[in-house]
Amino acid sequence: MDWTRAWLAPLRQVGQDIDQAVGEGRPLCDALNAAATAAPVRFVPQAELPRDMAYEQFIATTGCCPTRDGLHDFFNALCWIHFPATKRRLNQLQSEQIRQFGVLPVRGAVRDALTVFDENAAFLRAPKSLWDALAAKQWEDLFGRLRPLWQDARLLLFGHALLEKLHTPRKGITAHVYRVDAATASLDDIDAWVACDLHGGKLAAKPFAHLPVLGVPGWWSANEVPAFYRDAAVFRPPRSAGHAVQ
Repeated sequence: MDWTRAWLAPLRQVGQDIDQAVGEGRPLCDALNAAATAAPVRFVPQAELPRDMAYEQFIATTGCCPTRDGLHDFFNALCWIHFPATKRRLNQLQSEQIRQFGVLPVRGAVRDALTVFDENAAFLRAPKSLWDALAAKQWEDLFGRLRPLWQDARLLLFGHALLEKLHTPRKGITAHVYRVDAATASLDDIDAWVACDLHGGKLAAKPFAHLPVLGVPGWWSANEVPAFYRDAAVFRPPRSAGHAVQ
């Protein structure tokens, strides 16, 4: 694991300790539980999940998170540790959907949005002009004229599949960005704000903007050259003005 990556900075201290313990032969669940004494769940082997119970319902019922060896569940556990309020609220919404509608072949708008959020979300606290440019896919403004405003913004990656993909960085990796209006840019304040803000109706309306994360200033050396953003296959133009996220 290359812990020098800018997007891993919020997870680095705890993540490195767990990474080292696993590298020394400690089972992942044991390493996670030793490092995460304040986490709202206990990490258990995947084998403890009954075949006839949904993953989300098992967590809600038992307070235990089934965990497999591998990066995907490693990053999921790090998100439980660093964003406990958001992960708890997300699990509450997921389990409520399962109780109401069961586990269906077609998830529905709310469960689909919950899955996207859990797997691929990022949280952005930023000046309004920066958010507006992102929502409208005005890439030239976002990374050119408004580039200095990124110093006043904080982007936190939440989706564990997103973090897993970035283990091997490539230009096209894109986050579903959720706008945050927390009192401060601290991780704890952002976590608390998102947990309070999350509800099924809002998520079903797809309140996301799409951001190729390697375009974030300071996150990837290649983006210091303006030509980096002229790749229309990655930095795609908006389909129409009506698709801008409000």
